[in-house]
Amino acid sequence: MKNLLLIATAALALVLAGCGKSEPSAPAIESVEALVASPERLKELRAQCKADHARMGDAQCQAAAEATRQRFMSGGPSPYASDPVPPPAAPASPPAGAGAKD
Repeated sequence: MKNLLLIATAALALVLAGCGKSEPSAPAIESVEALVASPERLKELRAQCKADHARMGDAQCQAAAEATRQRFMSGGPSPYASDPVPPPAAPASPPAGAGAKD
C-alpha cells in the first residue's frame, strides 16, 4: 500500500512536470510516517482536508488518510487489555431428588 502511494505520487509529479504550465508551487506534502508520529498535525490536516480538499490536494489528503489508518490499525496495546474477564458461572446443581425415579 505504501509503495502504491509512492508510485502514484511520483506519477503525479511527472505528469505535472510534463504539462509545462507554471502553476504556483504547492506546499510540500508531509509523509505518512511524519503524520503517524505527530497526531496533532494529523488532526489538523484531516480537518483541513475535510474543509477544502481541492486546496489541500489529493496527495496530502491521501497521506493523512493512510496515516490515520496506520494509527488505527497499529498493533499497540489495547486500552481494554487489562480488564479482567470473569470466569463463566458454574452450572446450578439439580435439586435433591429431581433425578430419582420411583
